Amino acid sequence: MVARKLTIEPVTRIEGHARVTIHLNDEGKVEQTYFHVDEFRGVEKFCEGRPYWEMPQITQRICGICPVSHHLAAAKACDAVAGVEPPRPAKLLRELMHMGQVIQSHGMHFFHLAAPDLIFGFDADPAKRNVIGIIEADPVLALKAVNLRRFGQQIIERLGRKRIHPFFTVPGGVSAPLSSKNRDEILAELDTMVDIGKEAIALIKGWVEANQALVDNFASFPSGYMGLVDEEGGLQLYEGEIRIRDSEGKQLAQFKANDYLDYVAEHVEPWSFLKFPYYRPLGWSEGKSTYRVGPLGRLNVVDKINTPMANEEFKLFKQVNGGKPVEPSLYYHYARLIEVLYALERTAELLDDPDILSNDIRTFPSLKLTQHGVGVIEAPRGTLYHDYDTDEDGLITRVNLIVATGNNNWAMHTSAGLVAKAFVDGNKLTEGMLNRVEAAIRCYDPCLSCSTHAFGQMPMKVTLVAADGTVLDRISR
Repeated sequence: MVARKLTIEPVTRIEGHARVTIHLNDEGKVEQTYFHVDEFRGVEKFCEGRPYWEMPQITQRICGICPVSHHLAAAKACDAVAGVEPPRPAKLLRELMHMGQVIQSHGMHFFHLAAPDLIFGFDADPAKRNVIGIIEADPVLALKAVNLRRFGQQIIERLGRKRIHPFFTVPGGVSAPLSSKNRDEILAELDTMVDIGKEAIALIKGWVEANQALVDNFASFPSGYMGLVDEEGGLQLYEGEIRIRDSEGKQLAQFKANDYLDYVAEHVEPWSFLKFPYYRPLGWSEGKSTYRVGPLGRLNVVDKINTPMANEEFKLFKQVNGGKPVEPSLYYHYARLIEVLYALERTAELLDDPDILSNDIRTFPSLKLTQHGVGVIEAPRGTLYHDYDTDEDGLITRVNLIVATGNNNWAMHTSAGLVAKAFVDGNKLTEGMLNRVEAAIRCYDPCLSCSTHAFGQMPMKVTLVAADGTVLDRISR
């Protein structure tokens, strides 16, 4: 019998809205925890009937934090619908925009959302334990954090004319080339940004070393892992094949984007609007067919990173668990910063490519469409799927989105439960205990506004209540 229920609402320092309910037994110990995602966006349904070429602009409105990820995944799906292959310069430019997105998103999460817990401690006064507190405590570090995010956003703006919701990709390519002026301005700041990335890595590694026992036991659990890889098993964020490994590091599958539904299915629970993706061949089985995505997931499936400085850090990361998958959730922060370093190095490589200034930026679609397309990309938060069907005129008839945060739904739910059982004591409850539960979720940098969609018909309940609390009427759909 559940004696008492604690509710954390809202979960703070994440994108979107969620709550956690912690059920205590008669002794005040945690019996069960639920991670509830109550948002509903319905983007898939209202896209129906729109021309397919509008999808890169429509779907990025799902979110203001990671619009570029949806913009690019939609463009790749539209390429497939149109049956066109973008020219190489267009692919380079799309990837460059993606690197800007990774830099700004990862930088924002670490410094603005996660760092307050690390710098001040989980039990610090909430009035201080925030980004304003960081600015007051270390204004030099705070300025570097702002500059790193600005740098990523300006890459997006220089390509797509806006930092948020850019207009850049079109079926078969991009809408405008990169100017030599913009290329040179990005290059001029790269060394400074790399130094900031290295400083951030040193910060998280120092914190992990000082708190090793906590890190090793904080939301640490076996799971599968998913991410994009190239032909040699190297880290890829823009294109590649999807690889899934199990908790021991054994490869379960590697497949192309079009085949994703043979390997990924979605489970539904009544207490959340967010679905629970899992590895289809094993059936729904918590801990066996469920997997994690995002920085930790990607570094647990790749064999190497294709840029030198990030690869050296990756080698150190792999030593954490003797070459096997790294399980503690707090290592998401270390993995995230290794990816920032990779994105900065990859930006330099892209800008050094002679094709980056080419005007050959689009292959125009023919009138005959394939009528189906899948686009997959590694969003900062993990593997993102866009899947479209159209009629012969190119009007959307079906949309399926499996969003990065959705892939991590089971992992966030599990992490919150493990941390609640380890730290929450209903007999002497403190704010810091509950903050640890939130911090477990923050490891995954969830973007819940992106990830919610419905299974079947959405229920709707309306209750009419009198001033004295008496229920007068109740209707439901």
